[in-house]
Amino acid sequence: MLTASDYRHSAQRLVEPDVWDFIEGGAEDERTLAANLRAFDRVRLRPRVLAGVSDADTTVSLFGTGYATPIGVAPTAYHRLVDAEGEVATARGAGAAGALFVVGMFASRTIEDVAAAATSGLWLQLYWLRRRDVMRTLAERAERAGYGAIMLTVDVPRMGRRWRDMRNGFTIGGGVAAVNIDPAVMASAHERDEGRSAIARHTADAFDPTLAWADLAWLRSCTRLPLVLKGILTAEDAALAAAHGADAVVVSNHGGRQLDGAVASLDALAEVVEAVGDRLPVLFDGGVRRGADALAAIALGARMVLLGRPPLWGLATGGADGVAGVLRAATGELAHAMVLAGRPALAALDRSAVRPSSLSGADA
Repeated sequence: MLTASDYRHSAQRLVEPDVWDFIEGGAEDERTLAANLRAFDRVRLRPRVLAGVSDADTTVSLFGTGYATPIGVAPTAYHRLVDAEGEVATARGAGAAGALFVVGMFASRTIEDVAAAATSGLWLQLYWLRRRDVMRTLAERAERAGYGAIMLTVDVPRMGRRWRDMRNGFTIGGGVAAVNIDPAVMASAHERDEGRSAIARHTADAFDPTLAWADLAWLRSCTRLPLVLKGILTAEDAALAAAHGADAVVVSNHGGRQLDGAVASLDALAEVVEAVGDRLPVLFDGGVRRGADALAAIALGARMVLLGRPPLWGLATGGADGVAGVLRAATGELAHAMVLAGRPALAALDRSAVRPSSLSGADA
């Protein structure tokens, strides 16, 4: 297994078809899902020669925690769908690679069990539920367990129309559950209905679509942890995030799973970075499949890059070792590309590392 795509091919043979569609699918015609990948195809890197660079330092620090790599694990749900140990194995794999792991709200292992297995930084991701008491309890548990930040996903007032899941009548089953949340809150995620996604039905039941900027103050009152907003795609929202006290933002279109036709994450990155300036760090996810993709995103202003689907491919293929393998492969590719670009450290990556003309046209 040399690349993320090697793990993908292996995982597809091992994962049940409806679970594979849940992992791989996007919203509607999956135009944004495809655009995330095509955006990196347009980027051209600018190698520098005779730079005297023989090795590259990929270490990075955020909120006082150091990491061996700027490539981390984005929040995804229900890891036990592809591995019996679920998020505990993911945490071990991320730790072995020295990477950040953002644990999903709908994790299939407890917050505490994941923390006990972790040897690198952990954050907890939340959605905004109608039941604010559930959110408060999760934030408090995460703080007690040593998590380093709360990441609030803000782009799901309603779930995107994921036609693969609808056609499959996808339902969380097989003894897998979001074990950190009251089963009564999660009940509709386990009720099968032909032609409908149980995940979408649960989102409609449990998520609060009226969330507004002013509500963030309540979540800030629940925890002393830094607050990271995930799902920012415009300069306007980036400026509002900074104005409302966010500690970081993640440029993300939810892996192409929300608004089909939305801008590719990479095409939104520069305007978000310019909008926030030096006020807060910008993270990135969406379409990163290799180290050179991570280099491009960091050159355009991202502090860290998060992978969503690839760690699940690694988890399905080889458990913790597979997760570590995906992260190490991508980090090795990043270091290799940095040396050839004449950049000895992440701080040396800036817009001069990419060809500007390749970034001028957004995907149709």
